[in-house]
Amino acid sequence: MNRSSRGARLLGHLVLCLGGLFFLVPFAWMIRVSLTPEWQLASGLKLLYEWKDLAFANYPKALTLQPFWLYFLNTYLVTILALAGEVFVSALVAYGFARFAFRGREALFLLVLSTMMIPPQVTMVPTFILFRWLGWIDTFLPLIVPSWAGSAFGIFLARQFVRGLPRDLDSAALIDGCGPFEVFRHVILPLLKPALMVIAVFGFIGRWNDLLTPLIYLNTQAKFTISLGLLAFQGQYSTQLGYLMAVSVTAMIPCIVLFLVAQDYFIKGLTLGAVKG
Repeated sequence: MNRSSRGARLLGHLVLCLGGLFFLVPFAWMIRVSLTPEWQLASGLKLLYEWKDLAFANYPKALTLQPFWLYFLNTYLVTILALAGEVFVSALVAYGFARFAFRGREALFLLVLSTMMIPPQVTMVPTFILFRWLGWIDTFLPLIVPSWAGSAFGIFLARQFVRGLPRDLDSAALIDGCGPFEVFRHVILPLLKPALMVIAVFGFIGRWNDLLTPLIYLNTQAKFTISLGLLAFQGQYSTQLGYLMAVSVTAMIPCIVLFLVAQDYFIKGLTLGAVKG
């Protein structure tokens, strides 16, 4: 490696490091505010470089002011059940689009993709009317059941990934006596793990941080999710910023852990599945 290429590489790493630090500033600010007593919150930007008088008591106190253990449990329940349906159905539908030829397949796939261009605000009112007619208001069903129809993004990503898999695998399984569903279960599904991990990570983060849907359908406090629980620290005239940030940092931990655990599969799924077909 000559001197010029080495200098260019060093400059690139320096730019990336500076960019990473820039994006870390909001997270550092959130953590610092979560450790700040109420009387110190008016210090402004000085908090970023004066890490003293840290109020670690903000965390246990904030988590006991509201039943956040129940909010966490509700959020886990809704997220896991909705995510299980989205991942499985998206993979199954993608398998059908990628492996079976039928009349109108491309038009139907285009129709599925077109749903990504419809703003959720357009379907909010008719969806609410439907769920009210079904008697699902103030239940977890409106937060879970729609995910069992799959997602357009998940179907697209999984379909592209399946199209990149050799059909010889399907043929070998069929010769061994497997049916179409057995081929999907024993051959396609294990190979789809990177793409499914991408769908799972995006789906988990989206549902874990969702505020609008629980705000519309949940009325009973015992059924609140974390996002709704955070509203307890925001009043009409004041906001308990230290407690709000303390719970926000705690709520962010599962998303970070999931990404770190699934990082290899996540990157592989984005770099391989999205460019196939």
